[in-house]
Amino acid sequence: MSRLGKLPIILPAGVSAVLNGCVLTVKGPKGELQQDFTADVLPQIEEGQIIVAVNEKGSKNAGAMWGLYRTLFANMVEGVSTGFIRKLEINGVGYRANVSGNTLNMALGFSHPVVFPLPVGITATVEGNIITLNGYDKKLIGETAARIRKIRKPEPYKGKGVKYLEEVIRRKAGKSAAKGK
Repeated sequence: MSRLGKLPIILPAGVSAVLNGCVLTVKGPKGELQQDFTADVLPQIEEGQIIVAVNEKGSKNAGAMWGLYRTLFANMVEGVSTGFIRKLEINGVGYRANVSGNTLNMALGFSHPVVFPLPVGITATVEGNIITLNGYDKKLIGETAARIRKIRKPEPYKGKGVKYLEEVIRRKAGKSAAKGK
């Protein structure tokens, strides 16, 4: 049984949730999110909170779905009320980024500038070599950050590339064969 699934999700002031069939819609000051769910879980909205229950007649993995959907619903509520932030760091000589409108322009050591269009609902700011992504959809923030990182992954010798701010790059030693002669 899921211990996390038992916890109620408190709806902050200004956030409303509507249950329509197998779709939960959450509206708040930052935006609106929808999540489909399976018949394994039975969410209920009562007294300013969302309570997720497990369907006893569900499948074998109903307990796993219980905790999963409770977390997805909690992320929706947090996103539309406060939003999410993901930070990326650019390392390398001549590597830089700037934001113009809804596009992120980066110079990452290629022969051409990289133009990355930001999805709807995501805003970016650049301060020095730190790219900050803001948005209300946690899944979209993570996918966007991963796609930006994939353009130039950090390499293990000098650490050049785009990495998550909290990511630690394991460094390798360079060539040392010539030093022994």
